[in-house]
Amino acid sequence: MMQTEGFIEVPGGKVWYQLYNKDSTETPLLILHGGPGSSCYSLQGLKALSDNRPVIFYDQLGCGRSDRPFDSSLWKIERFVQELTDIRQALNLDEVHILGHSWGTTLAAAYCLTKPSGVKSVIFSSSCLSAPLWEQDQQRNLKKLPGEIQEIIKTSEANGTTDSTEYKEATKVFNQHFVCRLDPLPEFLKEGAHLKNSEVYNMMWGPSEFTVTGNLKSFDCTSKLNEITCPVLYTCGRYDEATPETTEYYRSLTPNSSMHVFEQSAHMPYLEETEEYLQVIGDFLKAVDQDNENV
Repeated sequence: MMQTEGFIEVPGGKVWYQLYNKDSTETPLLILHGGPGSSCYSLQGLKALSDNRPVIFYDQLGCGRSDRPFDSSLWKIERFVQELTDIRQALNLDEVHILGHSWGTTLAAAYCLTKPSGVKSVIFSSSCLSAPLWEQDQQRNLKKLPGEIQEIIKTSEANGTTDSTEYKEATKVFNQHFVCRLDPLPEFLKEGAHLKNSEVYNMMWGPSEFTVTGNLKSFDCTSKLNEITCPVLYTCGRYDEATPETTEYYRSLTPNSSMHVFEQSAHMPYLEETEEYLQVIGDFLKAVDQDNENV
Protein backbone atom coordinates (compact mmCIF):
# COMPACT_ATOMS: atom_id res chain seq x y z
CA MET A 1 0.00 0.00 0.00
CA MET A 2 1.29 3.41 -0.94
CA GLN A 3 1.16 5.90 1.91
CA THR A 4 2.05 9.55 1.57
CA GLU A 5 1.75 12.35 4.08
CA GLY A 6 2.54 16.02 4.17
CA PHE A 7 1.27 19.50 4.96
CA ILE A 8 -1.12 21.81 3.11
CA GLU A 9 -1.22 25.57 3.54
CA VAL A 10 -4.70 26.77 4.64
CA PRO A 11 -6.01 30.01 6.17
CA GLY A 12 -4.21 30.28 9.52
CA GLY A 13 -1.45 27.71 9.08
CA LYS A 14 -0.60 24.25 7.76
CA VAL A 15 -2.68 21.10 8.08
CA TRP A 16 -1.27 17.59 8.12
CA TYR A 17 -2.75 14.97 5.79
CA GLN A 18 -2.20 11.30 5.05
CA LEU A 19 -3.17 9.45 1.88
CA TYR A 20 -3.47 5.67 1.49
CA ASN A 21 -3.67 4.20 -2.00
CA LYS A 22 -3.26 0.83 -3.73
CA ASP A 23 -3.14 2.25 -7.26
CA SER A 24 -6.92 2.28 -7.47
CA THR A 25 -8.71 4.42 -10.03
CA GLU A 26 -11.96 4.53 -8.01
CA THR A 27 -13.18 7.85 -6.60
CA PRO A 28 -11.19 8.81 -3.47
CA LEU A 29 -12.74 9.01 0.01
CA LEU A 30 -11.97 12.09 2.11
CA ILE A 31 -12.56 11.72 5.86
CA LEU A 32 -13.60 14.60 8.14
CA HIS A 33 -12.96 13.88 11.82
CA GLY A 34 -15.06 14.90 14.80
CA GLY A 35 -14.54 17.43 17.55
CA PRO A 36 -14.31 20.29 16.85
CA GLY A 37 -10.64 20.14 17.86
CA SER A 38 -10.28 16.36 17.88
CA SER A 39 -8.16 14.57 15.22
CA CYS A 40 -8.35 11.75 12.68
CA TYR A 41 -6.45 9.51 15.13
CA SER A 42 -9.35 7.26 16.22
CA LEU A 43 -10.57 6.87 12.62
CA GLN A 44 -7.33 5.31 11.33
CA GLY A 45 -8.97 1.89 10.97
CA LEU A 46 -10.86 3.29 7.97
CA LYS A 47 -7.65 3.02 5.96
CA ALA A 48 -8.87 -0.56 5.35
CA LEU A 49 -11.21 1.02 2.77
CA SER A 50 -8.12 1.87 0.69
CA ASP A 51 -8.20 -1.72 -0.62
CA ASN A 52 -10.69 -0.31 -3.14
CA ARG A 53 -9.96 3.42 -3.42
CA PRO A 54 -7.61 6.16 -2.20
CA VAL A 55 -8.47 7.20 1.38
CA ILE A 56 -7.39 10.60 2.70
CA PHE A 57 -7.29 11.69 6.34
CA TYR A 58 -6.37 15.12 7.64
CA ASP A 59 -6.19 16.82 11.02
CA GLN A 60 -8.12 20.07 10.93
CA LEU A 61 -6.16 23.20 11.84
CA GLY A 62 -5.66 23.56 15.59
CA CYS A 63 -5.44 19.87 16.46
CA GLY A 64 -3.67 16.58 15.83
CA ARG A 65 -0.46 16.95 13.86
CA SER A 66 -1.55 20.22 12.24
CA ASP A 67 -0.45 23.71 13.30
CA ARG A 68 -1.99 25.11 16.48
CA PRO A 69 -2.08 28.87 16.01
CA PHE A 70 -3.12 31.04 18.97
CA ASP A 71 -5.77 32.96 17.12
CA SER A 72 -9.31 32.40 18.34
CA SER A 73 -10.81 34.15 15.29
CA LEU A 74 -9.89 31.03 13.26
CA TRP A 75 -12.28 28.74 15.10
CA LYS A 76 -15.44 29.19 13.08
CA ILE A 77 -17.21 26.94 10.65
CA GLU A 78 -16.71 29.17 7.58
CA ARG A 79 -12.92 28.85 7.92
CA PHE A 80 -13.13 25.06 8.21
CA VAL A 81 -15.24 25.00 5.02
CA GLN A 82 -12.54 27.06 3.27
CA GLU A 83 -9.90 24.68 4.64
CA LEU A 84 -11.73 21.71 3.10
CA THR A 85 -11.93 23.56 -0.25
CA ASP A 86 -8.16 24.20 -0.12
CA ILE A 87 -7.39 20.56 0.72
CA ARG A 88 -9.40 19.27 -2.23
CA GLN A 89 -7.60 21.70 -4.50
CA ALA A 90 -4.12 20.88 -3.19
CA LEU A 91 -4.66 17.12 -3.58
CA ASN A 92 -6.43 17.43 -6.98
CA LEU A 93 -9.57 15.75 -5.68
CA ASP A 94 -11.77 16.73 -8.62
CA GLU A 95 -14.18 13.94 -7.72
CA VAL A 96 -14.56 12.76 -4.15
CA HIS A 97 -16.71 10.87 -1.66
CA ILE A 98 -16.90 12.58 1.74
CA LEU A 99 -17.30 10.80 5.07
CA GLY A 100 -17.86 13.06 8.07
CA HIS A 101 -18.09 11.76 11.61
CA SER A 102 -19.87 13.72 14.38
CA TRP A 103 -18.75 17.40 14.03
CA GLY A 104 -17.30 16.20 10.69
CA THR A 105 -20.93 15.84 9.50
CA THR A 106 -21.64 19.46 10.49
CA LEU A 107 -18.64 20.49 8.38
CA ALA A 108 -19.58 18.15 5.51
CA ALA A 109 -23.12 19.58 5.37
CA ALA A 110 -21.96 23.21 5.53
CA TYR A 111 -19.46 22.43 2.76
CA CYS A 112 -21.99 20.64 0.53
CA LEU A 113 -24.40 23.56 0.90
CA THR A 114 -21.83 25.79 -0.84
CA LYS A 115 -22.62 23.59 -3.90
CA PRO A 116 -19.06 22.39 -4.69
CA SER A 117 -18.61 20.33 -7.85
CA GLY A 118 -17.48 16.71 -7.95
CA VAL A 119 -18.91 15.45 -4.63
CA LYS A 120 -20.07 11.95 -5.60
CA SER A 121 -21.63 11.03 -2.26
CA VAL A 122 -21.71 11.99 1.41
CA ILE A 123 -21.70 9.72 4.45
CA PHE A 124 -23.06 11.37 7.59
CA SER A 125 -21.71 9.13 10.36
CA SER A 126 -23.32 9.92 13.75
CA SER A 127 -24.59 13.28 12.54
CA CYS A 128 -24.91 16.64 14.20
CA LEU A 129 -26.82 18.72 11.65
CA SER A 130 -28.68 20.79 14.24
CA ALA A 131 -27.04 21.94 17.47
CA PRO A 132 -30.43 22.63 19.12
CA LEU A 133 -31.66 19.10 18.29
CA TRP A 134 -28.36 17.61 19.50
CA GLU A 135 -28.71 19.44 22.81
CA GLN A 136 -32.32 18.24 23.24
CA ASP A 137 -31.24 14.66 22.56
CA GLN A 138 -28.45 14.87 25.16
CA GLN A 139 -30.87 16.24 27.75
CA ARG A 140 -33.01 13.17 27.08
CA ASN A 141 -29.96 10.89 27.23
CA LEU A 142 -28.89 12.40 30.56
CA LYS A 143 -32.25 11.40 32.02
CA LYS A 144 -31.37 7.76 31.33
CA LEU A 145 -28.41 7.99 33.73
CA PRO A 146 -28.46 7.45 37.53
CA GLY A 147 -29.94 10.40 39.45
CA GLU A 148 -26.72 11.33 41.25
CA ILE A 149 -24.82 11.55 37.95
CA GLN A 150 -27.49 13.84 36.50
CA GLU A 151 -27.29 15.99 39.63
CA ILE A 152 -23.47 16.36 39.48
CA ILE A 153 -23.65 17.39 35.80
CA LYS A 154 -26.47 19.87 36.36
CA THR A 155 -24.90 21.47 39.45
CA SER A 156 -21.37 21.65 37.99
CA GLU A 157 -22.64 23.37 34.85
CA ALA A 158 -24.78 25.80 36.85
CA ASN A 159 -21.81 26.65 39.13
CA GLY A 160 -19.19 26.76 36.38
CA THR A 161 -17.20 23.90 37.99
CA THR A 162 -16.93 21.79 34.85
CA ASP A 163 -13.20 21.27 35.41
CA SER A 164 -13.80 19.45 38.73
CA THR A 165 -12.87 15.77 39.12
CA GLU A 166 -16.46 14.99 40.09
CA TYR A 167 -17.78 16.47 36.83
CA LYS A 168 -15.17 14.62 34.77
CA GLU A 169 -16.11 11.32 36.43
CA ALA A 170 -19.79 11.99 35.75
CA THR A 171 -19.14 12.71 32.07
CA LYS A 172 -17.22 9.42 31.90
CA VAL A 173 -20.44 7.63 32.86
CA PHE A 174 -22.27 9.51 30.09
CA ASN A 175 -19.52 8.53 27.63
CA GLN A 176 -19.75 4.84 28.59
CA HIS A 177 -23.44 4.89 27.70
CA PHE A 178 -23.56 7.13 24.65
CA VAL A 179 -20.05 7.64 23.20
CA CYS A 180 -18.19 4.31 23.28
CA ARG A 181 -19.56 1.19 24.90
CA LEU A 182 -16.37 -0.85 24.66
CA ASP A 183 -15.29 -1.94 28.13
CA PRO A 184 -12.45 -1.50 28.80
CA LEU A 185 -11.91 1.45 26.49
CA PRO A 186 -9.20 0.59 23.91
CA GLU A 187 -5.76 1.65 25.18
CA PHE A 188 -4.90 3.34 21.91
CA LEU A 189 -7.78 5.81 22.40
CA LYS A 190 -6.19 7.07 25.61
CA GLU A 191 -2.85 7.39 23.79
CA GLY A 192 -4.43 9.77 21.26
CA ALA A 193 -5.89 12.12 23.86
CA HIS A 194 -2.97 14.58 23.56
CA LEU A 195 -3.91 15.25 19.92
CA LYS A 196 -7.11 17.04 20.94
CA ASN A 197 -7.35 20.79 21.45
CA SER A 198 -9.95 21.69 24.07
CA GLU A 199 -9.64 25.40 23.24
CA VAL A 200 -11.17 24.84 19.79
CA TYR A 201 -13.84 22.55 21.27
CA ASN A 202 -14.79 25.01 24.02
CA MET A 203 -14.93 27.98 21.68
CA MET A 204 -17.04 26.25 19.02
CA TRP A 205 -19.06 23.84 21.15
CA GLY A 206 -18.80 24.28 24.92
CA PRO A 207 -17.72 22.56 28.15
CA SER A 208 -19.31 19.18 27.28
CA GLU A 209 -21.18 17.12 24.72
CA PHE A 210 -24.54 18.02 26.21
CA THR A 211 -24.41 21.78 26.60
CA VAL A 212 -23.77 23.96 23.55
CA THR A 213 -22.48 27.39 24.51
CA GLY A 214 -20.01 27.96 21.63
CA ASN A 215 -20.35 29.61 18.23
CA LEU A 216 -22.10 26.53 16.77
CA LYS A 217 -24.97 26.99 19.24
CA SER A 218 -27.49 28.04 16.61
CA PHE A 219 -26.16 25.86 13.75
CA ASP A 220 -29.08 24.10 12.07
CA CYS A 221 -29.10 23.14 8.40
CA THR A 222 -32.20 20.91 8.48
CA SER A 223 -34.20 23.35 6.32
CA LYS A 224 -31.56 23.02 3.56
CA LEU A 225 -30.95 19.25 3.54
CA ASN A 226 -33.19 18.98 0.46
CA GLU A 227 -30.44 20.86 -1.44
CA ILE A 228 -27.99 17.96 -1.02
CA THR A 229 -28.86 15.88 -4.05
CA CYS A 230 -25.96 13.39 -4.35
CA PRO A 231 -26.42 9.95 -2.76
CA VAL A 232 -26.28 10.22 1.04
CA LEU A 233 -25.84 7.52 3.68
CA TYR A 234 -26.72 8.24 7.30
CA THR A 235 -25.33 5.94 9.98
CA CYS A 236 -25.49 5.90 13.77
CA GLY A 237 -25.29 3.52 16.70
CA ARG A 238 -28.39 2.26 18.49
CA TYR A 239 -27.16 4.01 21.68
CA ASP A 240 -25.57 6.97 19.90
CA GLU A 241 -25.56 10.56 21.16
CA ALA A 242 -26.63 11.15 17.56
CA THR A 243 -29.87 9.30 18.21
CA PRO A 244 -31.50 6.98 15.64
CA GLU A 245 -34.71 9.08 15.89
CA THR A 246 -33.00 12.35 14.97
CA THR A 247 -30.86 10.62 12.33
CA GLU A 248 -34.03 9.26 10.73
CA TYR A 249 -35.49 12.79 10.81
CA TYR A 250 -32.45 14.14 8.91
CA ARG A 251 -32.71 11.26 6.46
CA SER A 252 -36.39 12.04 5.81
CA LEU A 253 -35.38 15.57 4.74
CA THR A 254 -32.59 14.43 2.39
CA PRO A 255 -33.75 13.40 -1.11
CA ASN A 256 -31.39 10.63 -2.25
CA SER A 257 -30.62 9.07 1.13
CA SER A 258 -30.57 5.82 3.09
CA MET A 259 -29.77 4.91 6.70
CA HIS A 260 -28.07 2.17 8.70
CA VAL A 261 -28.14 1.66 12.49
CA PHE A 262 -25.31 -0.29 14.18
CA GLU A 263 -27.17 -2.26 16.84
CA GLN A 264 -24.31 -2.76 19.33
CA SER A 265 -22.79 0.71 19.13
CA ALA A 266 -22.92 4.17 20.61
CA HIS A 267 -21.09 7.08 18.92
CA MET A 268 -18.06 5.13 17.63
CA PRO A 269 -19.36 2.20 15.56
CA TYR A 270 -16.13 2.30 13.53
CA LEU A 271 -14.47 0.96 16.72
CA GLU A 272 -17.41 -0.79 18.37
CA GLU A 273 -18.48 -2.80 15.28
CA THR A 274 -15.51 -2.29 12.97
CA GLU A 275 -16.20 -5.13 10.56
CA GLU A 276 -19.84 -4.18 9.96
CA TYR A 277 -18.95 -0.49 9.70
CA LEU A 278 -16.33 -1.13 7.00
CA GLN A 279 -18.74 -3.43 5.15
CA VAL A 280 -21.65 -0.94 5.18
CA ILE A 281 -19.48 2.02 4.11
CA GLY A 282 -17.60 -0.02 1.50
CA ASP A 283 -20.81 -1.40 -0.03
CA PHE A 284 -22.39 2.07 -0.23
CA LEU A 285 -19.34 3.59 -1.96
CA LYS A 286 -19.12 0.71 -4.40
CA ALA A 287 -22.82 1.01 -5.30
CA VAL A 288 -22.46 4.77 -5.92
CA ASP A 289 -19.41 4.22 -8.12
CA GLN A 290 -21.24 1.54 -10.13
CA ASP A 291 -24.28 3.78 -10.60
CA ASN A 292 -22.00 6.56 -11.88
CA GLU A 293 -20.41 4.15 -14.36
CA ASN A 294 -23.84 3.12 -15.62
CA VAL A 295 -25.04 6.67 -16.24
